[in-house]
Amino acid sequence: MRADQLLVERGLAASRSQAVRLIAGGMRWFDGANWRTVGKNKDDIPVEAKIELLDDAEARYVSRGGLKLEAALKHTALAVAGLRVLDVGQSTGGFTDCLLQAGAAQVIGVDVGHGQLHQKLREDPRVLCVEGLNARSLTPESLEEACEHVLSEHWEPPAVDDPEPEAPYSWMRGGGEVTDYDDSEDADDAEVDAHLAQASGKVNARATEAASAEELADAELRRKAGFDDVDTTPEFDVVTGDVSFISLTLILPALVPLLKPAGHLLMLVKPQFELQPGQVGKGGIVRDEAMYAIVEERLRTCCAELELEVLDWFDSPVAGGDGNREFFIFARSA
Repeated sequence: MRADQLLVERGLAASRSQAVRLIAGGMRWFDGANWRTVGKNKDDIPVEAKIELLDDAEARYVSRGGLKLEAALKHTALAVAGLRVLDVGQSTGGFTDCLLQAGAAQVIGVDVGHGQLHQKLREDPRVLCVEGLNARSLTPESLEEACEHVLSEHWEPPAVDDPEPEAPYSWMRGGGEVTDYDDSEDADDAEVDAHLAQASGKVNARATEAASAEELADAELRRKAGFDDVDTTPEFDVVTGDVSFISLTLILPALVPLLKPAGHLLMLVKPQFELQPGQVGKGGIVRDEAMYAIVEERLRTCCAELELEVLDWFDSPVAGGDGNREFFIFARSA
C-alpha cells in the first residue's frame, strides 16, 4: 500500500495531505530484519508492516492550523481552559482541535462552506458547527438563530390522509338527465346536509393547516434530544479565526459584538488577502516585505476604530503552506 494511504488507514494522519507532511518529516518501516526509510509518498509498504514517524507534530491536530494556533497560544500565554470560544473560518477544524486539547469548554465554529469539519470534531459534544454562514454578516441574533437551527429537529405537521367522501349524487350523470335507476339507496336530505357540512369543514381545516404551517415556520425550533444543555449565547470569552479570500477589516466589525467585555481576539493574518491585487506578487505571494508594515498598520487602525486594544502583533511560528509569511494579531475588547 502507498505510504501516505497507509498512514491514513492506520489513523496516523487525518488526510492524505497531512500524511505527505508527516512523511516529509521522516518515516520508516520494519521489513522483519531492518528499518527502511520511506523516501516518497507512493513508496509501497506491506499493510501489516510496523511503521514509525520520526516527527509526529503534524499528526497532533486534524490540520496544520492547529500547530499555528498552538504556537500562538504559547506566545501570548492565553489560557483557554474552561472558556467558550468562537472559531471563525472553522474549515477542517485545526484551530478547534487545538482549542479543545487546550481545555476549551465549548467551541462554536462558523464557516461559509459545508462538509469540511473533520468527523471526530463533528461528533464531539463540545463542538457546534454552523455551516453556510458568512462571518462578514454575523450578528449576535443571526448566530444564535443559526446555532438553534443546527441543534433543532425540524418538525413538520403530519400529512392529511383523509379521502374525499363519495358524492351522494354520484349516480347522476349525463347533464342531470336521469334514466332507469333504483332509488332505494339514494341519499336523503339529512345525508346531503351532513356531506355539505363535512365538505365545508374540510375547506376550513385546510385553511387552518396552512395557517399552522406558517406559524410553525416562524416558531422556535424544538431541540434534538440530548442537546438541551448546549449554550448558544452569542457572547464569547475568546474569538479565534483563520479566514481566506477576505480582509479581516471586513470581518472584525461583526466579531467585536460577540466578545465579552475584556474578551480576547486572536486572529491569523494572511497578508495576501489584506492587500490590493497590484500589491501582491505572482502566484499570490507577497514578495515585497514593505507590504507587511502596511497590513499591520491597516489592521491596527481597524482595531482602534472598533475599540479593540492590540496587545501583540507577531509572526506565525508556523509558515503558511503556500509560502506566504503569516502573522497573528492579539487584541482585547473594551
